[in-house]
This record gives sequence, C-alpha cells and structure tokens, in this order.
Amino acid sequence: MKKNVVIGFLGIQLDAGKKRRWRPSIAVTQHGSFPVHRIELLYDRAFHRLASNVKKDIEDASPATEVLLQQVDLRDPWDFQEVYGALFDFARDYGFDEDREDYFVHLTTGTHVAQICWFLLTESRHVPAKLVQTSPPRGDDGEVTGRYNIVDLDLSRYDALQQRFDLIAEEYNALLKAGIETRNTAFNSLIERIELVATNSDAPLLLLGDTGTGKSELAERIYELKLQRRRVKGRLVHVNCATLKGERAMSSLFGHRRGTMGTGSPDRRGLLREADGGVLFLDEINELGLDEQAMILHAVETGRFLAVGSDHEITSRFQLIAGTNRNLGQLVSEGKFRPDLYARLNLWTFRLPSLTERREDIEPNIEFELNRAEKLLGNRVGFNVDARARYLDFAVSPATPWPGNFRDLGASVQRLCTLAPRGRITLTLVEQEIDALESQWTSALANPDDTLLRDLLGDRTDEIDVFDRVQLAYVIRMCRKSPSLSATGRVLFAASRASKTSRNDADRLKKYLDRFDLNWSAITAE
Repeated sequence: MKKNVVIGFLGIQLDAGKKRRWRPSIAVTQHGSFPVHRIELLYDRAFHRLASNVKKDIEDASPATEVLLQQVDLRDPWDFQEVYGALFDFARDYGFDEDREDYFVHLTTGTHVAQICWFLLTESRHVPAKLVQTSPPRGDDGEVTGRYNIVDLDLSRYDALQQRFDLIAEEYNALLKAGIETRNTAFNSLIERIELVATNSDAPLLLLGDTGTGKSELAERIYELKLQRRRVKGRLVHVNCATLKGERAMSSLFGHRRGTMGTGSPDRRGLLREADGGVLFLDEINELGLDEQAMILHAVETGRFLAVGSDHEITSRFQLIAGTNRNLGQLVSEGKFRPDLYARLNLWTFRLPSLTERREDIEPNIEFELNRAEKLLGNRVGFNVDARARYLDFAVSPATPWPGNFRDLGASVQRLCTLAPRGRITLTLVEQEIDALESQWTSALANPDDTLLRDLLGDRTDEIDVFDRVQLAYVIRMCRKSPSLSATGRVLFAASRASKTSRNDADRLKKYLDRFDLNWSAITAE
C-alpha cells in the first residue's frame, strides 16, 4: 500500500494558533479517512522555533506521521518570481517516488502567491501531486480537526471534462471547415493541425495551394478562430499582393507622409497599420518586390516599420498569414523571393489539396454551395433525383479535371440554382452545364504544342510520342521565326556543328522534318 505524503508551508499565523484552536498543518494529519504517513513542512529560518513546536505537536497528535522540516528561505514571500523559483528548485531536487508514495500539496497555508505557484507546478506535473485544502470546523464545539477536500488536476481522469474539450475542438474544426462535413482523411488531419497551431501560436502561417483551393476563405476562418480564442483583437486585413505594383506598393502597405506621393497628397496610414492587433493576410505574397519583402520581414519580427517619407518608425503588432500558389523555394533559388522571409514563413506551412485530390468531399461541398446559393438568391433550390445522380457522377469522375477547383464547383452550382425553373434543377439543365464546363475547360486547358502540331498534322499527331511532340513543336516555332532553313539549322545545331566536318545545317533540319512528313514551305505557309 502506498504512503500518503503531504507537502506544505508552515502557517505563520494559523499554525501558531494565535486566532483559533484550529491549526491546519496539525489538523491535516488527524483525519482517519486520510492517513498522513509523512508531512513535509517548508519554513523560513526566522521561524525555526515555530516549526519545531509544530513538529512536536504533530508527533503528539498523530504518532504515525513522520514530520520533516524543509528550510526554504524567501526574502519576499509575495514575489512571484522568487517563490516560483524556490518551489521549482525544491520540486526538482525532491526525488518523488510515485511507485511507493502518493503526494498531496497542502494549499491552506502560505501566501496567495505560494498557493498560485503550487497550483501551477502541480498542474504542469513538476510536482506529481493532488491538492488538499483544509478548512476549520463549523461552530465552536471544541472540535479542532475540521474538514479536508482533495482535488486531482490530472484532467485526463475526468471523462466529462475530456468530452467537453473534444466537443470544443470539434467546434473549432467545424469553423475552419465552414461547417462542411468533409470526408477526406488527409484534409481533416490538416485542419486539426491548423487548429492547434492557430490557437497556440502567433507565428506566421503559410497557406499553399492551387488557385481555387480555398486559401482566402481558410485565412478568414483562421482569423475568426483566433478572434474567438482571444489571440487577436483587431481586424482582418486582406491584401492581394498582385494588385500592388510600382511605386505605390510601398505606400499601400506601409503608408506615406503628407506630400510624399505628390503635391497635396494627404497622410496615408497603410495596410500594415490597419492590421494592428489583428491579422494581415498577404495573398499571392510572391508578387511582392524584394524591397517590400524586406520591409514585411522587419515588420513581422520587430512590430515596427517606416512609412514612405517618414523618419520615425510606426508600431503595428499583427499576426501574418501568407498565401501563394507558387513554389517559394524555387523562387528563392531564382532570386525572386528573399530567403530570410521564406525561412520566417516556412515555420508553419500548410498545403491545401486540390478538388481532384478530395473527390469524396465533392458531395458535401455541393450541399454547402446549395445553401450558399439559397442565401444569395433568397429561395431554396434542389436537384431532381436523376439530375443529382448525373451531376454527382460527373463531378466525382476521375476524368473531370476541375482546373479551378472549388471556385469552379461553386460557380457551377450557382449557375444551376440561378437557372433552375421553379427551384428545381433538372436533368436537361445539368447536361447543359456539363457541356458548358467541358467546352470551357477544353479551351482553357488546350496544350499549345498539341494545338500547333494538329494544325499541321491533324490526327497524325496522335502517332507521335509525347517526348517528340515537345521537340517538334519547338523546331516549328524556330522555323517560323527564322528567315531560311539554313538560318534555323544554325540556331538549332549551334552546339554540335563545331565538331562535325560537314556543317550542312539545312540538310540536317530537312531530314529531321522529313521524319514527320513536313517541309519548310508547309511550316512557313501557316
């Protein structure tokens, strides 16, 4: 059977018995239902005599209890830093043996600062103990034992609390997913990770993903989550960096002083200052110039920046979310993105999967778009059974590319809802929408090399390997840029012609084109 060990401060007033007969450090050892095998009393050397007297009184009242006095000197028992440091050192050196002993921290004695420090150390498990709180007896009938209560701060033991925490986490995840019952395992795991980071860290977040994967919408929901968790108080400032071009980019971001941008121009606060206390979302951050990137990095790290034309820095503390559909690592290697800013952003990077990677989420997203269309149009629209089956079959098919991702899906459902007669989406309407989407995507996704070759070769293009198509398309473009067959050959064979005895480049090019039944006249006539 394990031994019960109580640890607590000597009560300078209460244990001295100056105000009442009840003395907590003695009383805690006198409860038959809570046997105390050892009590550790922490005391200051100035009160050594009182500690010795209390030790003797405990041994008289509870002979089975071992009393150990632990000298802990404090210059100021109300100084949080000093008290916490002293108790932390005590806990580190104590040598807890949880296999043989159960530990209890006595909160009744000691200053309020000491009680707070005990609580923090116990909750963090630096002191592997439960809390015991004692109170004096009711009335004045001569009883001196009083009452005690024990609290275990190991929250994992409380099923109801754990379930509540789980429900709250689910609510936060639902917020980040806009309430959509997503089914994709990888995406759900991504959202759970974002929720943990957003609620526990103020560091920048980098959202990666193709156009239409929902970076802007997710940034807005992350802001809402941070607002609910009281990690921010200010507003969300959404900046599309692709619109910040030329000399006015600095002014838009950082503001400017009166007259700096031209005669009579007033002071401008700038977007970074507008984001003070909130979140700054820099969408398409790769579009910023290197100078703007340097100033953004300085502002993120220091909370300060210079407005254009100002000699004094402005303070703005904001949390940064950046979005891009480009490979920033590659841009760094090409000298188009600052490596120091990339390193700062790359602490928390989340890649949003495309719609084609989440086909199991298409059906719940269709429901979401129907609900959104209802709010926009003011009436509820639904699918006929056959129309819904046809549209869903098309939407989840591996052959459906969805190049615009959720943006394409949302626009498609909105068109269907707008055109639906009497609030019902029919099979005919779905077929028309599918034809329109396929036509639209065929034009947008057309391979320029394939188009070029089909203009010259027609269906024979399908007989050419993909590798050869790329090379042949390049040769054709070079022919159309050059004045003659020989001039084209000199450009195409510049590297190899130096090692050849015969430098008839025109003949080499003519033989290459003959492989595909092409000639100079046919190419240049187009």
